[in-house]
Amino acid sequence: MNHNLQEMSVIKGIPVVLLAVLLSMCGEPQPEETNLAAVDSTQVNPSYTVKDEHSYANPAEAAARHLDLDIKVDFEQQIISGVASYDIEHMSGDKMIFDAKGLEILKVTLGEEEQSTTFDLGANDDLLGQPLTVQLQENTTRVNIHYSTTTGAEALQWLNPQQTAGKQHPYLFTQGQAILTRTWIPCQDTPGLRVTYNARVEVPKDLLAVMSATNPTEKNAEGIYEFEMKQSIPIYLMALAVGDLSFQSLGEHTGVYTEPSMLEKCAYELADVEKMLVGAEALYGPYRWERYDVIVLPPSFPFGGMENPRLTFATPTIIAGDRSLTTLIAHELAHSWSGNLVTNATWNDFWLNEGFTVYFERRIMEALYGKDYAEMLALLGQQDLKETVANFESNDDTKLKLNLDDRSPDDGMTDIAYEKGAFFLRMLEEAAGREHFDAFLKQYFEENAFSIMTTEMFIDYLQAELIDKHQLEVDINEWVYTTGLPENCAHIESERFAQVEQALTVWSEGADAASLETTEWSTHEWLHFLRHLPREIAIDRMENLDQAFGFTNSGNSEILAEWYQLSIQNSYAKAYPGIETFLVNVGRRKFLVPLYRTMVKTEDGKAMALAIYKKARANYHAVSTNTLDKMLGWQSV
Repeated sequence: MNHNLQEMSVIKGIPVVLLAVLLSMCGEPQPEETNLAAVDSTQVNPSYTVKDEHSYANPAEAAARHLDLDIKVDFEQQIISGVASYDIEHMSGDKMIFDAKGLEILKVTLGEEEQSTTFDLGANDDLLGQPLTVQLQENTTRVNIHYSTTTGAEALQWLNPQQTAGKQHPYLFTQGQAILTRTWIPCQDTPGLRVTYNARVEVPKDLLAVMSATNPTEKNAEGIYEFEMKQSIPIYLMALAVGDLSFQSLGEHTGVYTEPSMLEKCAYELADVEKMLVGAEALYGPYRWERYDVIVLPPSFPFGGMENPRLTFATPTIIAGDRSLTTLIAHELAHSWSGNLVTNATWNDFWLNEGFTVYFERRIMEALYGKDYAEMLALLGQQDLKETVANFESNDDTKLKLNLDDRSPDDGMTDIAYEKGAFFLRMLEEAAGREHFDAFLKQYFEENAFSIMTTEMFIDYLQAELIDKHQLEVDINEWVYTTGLPENCAHIESERFAQVEQALTVWSEGADAASLETTEWSTHEWLHFLRHLPREIAIDRMENLDQAFGFTNSGNSEILAEWYQLSIQNSYAKAYPGIETFLVNVGRRKFLVPLYRTMVKTEDGKAMALAIYKKARANYHAVSTNTLDKMLGWQSV
């Protein structure tokens, strides 16, 4: 998930010479490579012994292996209803436990013949929902759950036509990570289990449905769509979007879905996706999911991106018109190996998904755009990491291996998992040498494909396959189980950022902002500039910056977010209308949380925040409002 935190910036066209060299090294993806996912991945048995504190499931006794989902999407009532039928592995005992939150369970049956059985919905927990306990027979191999979602299902974002680009049709998308899939499908909602699935989805006839599976590219007359995901996935990667969608190919194995009015812009913006796929395969082996498509969602999507297999969900805030923010796609693509192929067994092991992905993402960027480019990304990430470590209320949350018992898994979605995890892997690369470390990672993905991984399992693998093999002297404990940032974290220098800092010095000494040489700056340089401006700036100097660079009306969401935060801190009222427009129309939590947090530091700012939130809240996903309601004390208003 770039989801959330590690979302990057500028991508310009790949130099022709560099692209020619890259293609000559790794070649175009071939069907025999990209179709390796056709291998029966269900033969890889997950470990049923790992305890997940965020799930009621009892996989050691009975575990889901395949899901047949047959549902109808009702926009008028804003519910999904149908049947979730599971092929199960029944090891012992007479019951199977599923996770459900806010679901209406109509009946449960067993087998193809739908034999009646009893079930019980246990006491509700505000975080975890309810355990759905189904009575099994000795020979039970299939469980059928007839159900309906209810109002307020946290995974479902129902949009009215006015909240879409086209303004004529409603829209629905899901967001399951971390533990929200249980709010739209009864399931064993733990990343420690993997299932394959087929789905039949009925939607209004003028809309198209797409999922994290094989997908249609155009609407049909019936409004009924069938899907197949034959590679096993953790249930949080079940995803559905329904809307007035169009498709355009980006290459042999890639394409983009979005609303028709945005299709041309999105296709232009994402033109390099096929090249990213080629570069990723060159690093760590074949792509195992056959296709890699992207759907650009409406602005209420709470994350930068979500790595749903075969169909990355992406925020429209990356559509800047100059391909300057699409590095986020490299992050979601990298998840096709780290996270989707090898998955954290519990949310306490979240760094195994995100730390690996940030490291991999930067390697993709380095391969395509050069070392200097990747080092800017790394230095910005390190700045975020140091700020996070300095501001954490609980030092324990700065460990890679987390303890999230009795807490939301979202509490672990911080720069610790993303950036500290990535810098841990960078430390290992520097200790082993890139050649040895690349061979290790490629082997890791190959040998553990379609399986789960705990922190302890990874450390054992790391010790045997890298540290002992190459006689390395590294302190794993210091990185994984100790708070803060180890002293041997990489020291990063960027010549391009050094030039930005010279410009900062010149401006701070009184120079006119318009006199600074900034014509060749990328979004990365601009972010470095904005982050290193003084926190207290006189209004006339804020105006000087704004007149020279047009920050308040920038079309770049990353720059807007940084500038608006600075504007709030310095009471720069000319930016206030832009801030309100931004917050009403953008639902990406990465931007929302810092801006609202900055506002509530003063009484006047809190009043402004509440006034804006009252207008904007209906446009936000539950992932965002769950955080912001607490921050703003919304329920008490």
